[in-house]
Amino acid sequence: MPQDMPPSGGYEAVQYKRNLPARGFRPATLLGAAGVIMIYGWYKLTLGIREQNEYAREKMWSRIHLIPLLQAEEDRDQVRRHLADQAREKELMGENFKVFHSDRYVRPTYAVTPKDISK
Repeated sequence: MPQDMPPSGGYEAVQYKRNLPARGFRPATLLGAAGVIMIYGWYKLTLGIREQNEYAREKMWSRIHLIPLLQAEEDRDQVRRHLADQAREKELMGENFKVFHSDRYVRPTYAVTPKDISK
């Protein structure tokens, strides 16, 4: 009896792989998405830092421009207190005594003295 031989041209290839789509993300896709998110985060962070710097600069310049006004208010308060002190002194003692060597106004200075020495 003759032996069976393969057909001429051979048999078809055996399909051993499944024809399914790949599951999940590929690593390159995941890495690219993470990179895009990080770049966006750094962009927003730099914008926020620049805005904070601008606010700090604006705050500093507004304080610089307010210094003369605040100084004038303090001077007015000092003059008012000085005149009130002189009026109170005149009422109590009958006259004002000179405590400085000149007629020039001197801003009062306050020094803390220890309790035992000042008695």
